Amino acid sequence: MSDDGMNRREFLYGTAAMGALGLAGCTSGGGDSDMSLRVGTSAGGTKNVGLAVEQAASNHSDSLEYATVESPGYIGTIRRMAQGQFNSGITDNNSLNKAIEGTGTFAEQGVDSIPWYGFYAFPYSIYVVARDGTGIETFDDLAGKNVYPAEPGYSTRATTLDVWSQEPTADIYDQMNIVDLSVEDAPGAMEEGEIDASIAYGTPGAGYTGFVTQIASRIDVHYVEPTDALKQSAEGYGGAGTSTVSYSDWSLGNADIGTDEVFTWDLEVNYTFNPTASDDAVYELCRVVEEHNEDINSTEAQFNNFESTSDMHASAREQIPVHPGAAQYYKDNDAWDDSLTEASRD
Repeated sequence: MSDDGMNRREFLYGTAAMGALGLAGCTSGGGDSDMSLRVGTSAGGTKNVGLAVEQAASNHSDSLEYATVESPGYIGTIRRMAQGQFNSGITDNNSLNKAIEGTGTFAEQGVDSIPWYGFYAFPYSIYVVARDGTGIETFDDLAGKNVYPAEPGYSTRATTLDVWSQEPTADIYDQMNIVDLSVEDAPGAMEEGEIDASIAYGTPGAGYTGFVTQIASRIDVHYVEPTDALKQSAEGYGGAGTSTVSYSDWSLGNADIGTDEVFTWDLEVNYTFNPTASDDAVYELCRVVEEHNEDINSTEAQFNNFESTSDMHASAREQIPVHPGAAQYYKDNDAWDDSLTEASRD
């Protein structure tokens, strides 16, 4: 980290927060006193994002020790953090929401603790495409059709089915024939007519997941228009975000899917932290990812592009408290949102 960066951190955090949190490296009530973060990270694009952030921390901080630890998926990350295997982890809002409410997989086996929010890493934005010739034009037309919501066990699938099963779209969802196939087999099955429609997802501006690009390269597909009911279900579901994305900024290869923009429900992926993660370490990581956001993006485009400090907590939810180190960073940069809750170790 440059001298300018060190001076800025000492001024913003060391003076503004001294009374509440203590001097950097000597945090009172701030979890572990060391400046190390062991970050549980699942495979694939999430791991690529985590490694890009680790590289930035190594290049731009003289005090923070960041280590990537392999973890089995977002739900597995929550479970392992609850067991104290690492003090930070990348997981998603839907899984966190279910852990808090004791639903889904957490209904059978809950966890004793839920990690605290840090900052927004990236979204997996989701919409639906249909094979040409199926007669599917809108979401309502999926009733009675063979629909592929990704492979069983995928978080994008779980979030999609959670959204669809809400009112007022539950009746359409109940009439769908949900296809259970691996992502390796899905493109061939759609090409052969065994799948009529599939979710398409990825990170806007960065690309799509592999099986979706394969589908678009092998057959002609078109956008399935969302109904008002679908928008209502997506916007009313607490475990997902929503967005509208220009298709020209996020095209599916060279495919013309017949729309200028897509409405998405978003699996929001976040950096989270246990109470044992020191406030100083979390604060320093927040500084690194904002001040060196461009470096991270150049290494891994999937990581969010923060245009302002407040963008860092765009995925924050009232029911998930914000780690004190992250909360202090937002307050010092005039980006705190009073609708959020700062976590307390009391």
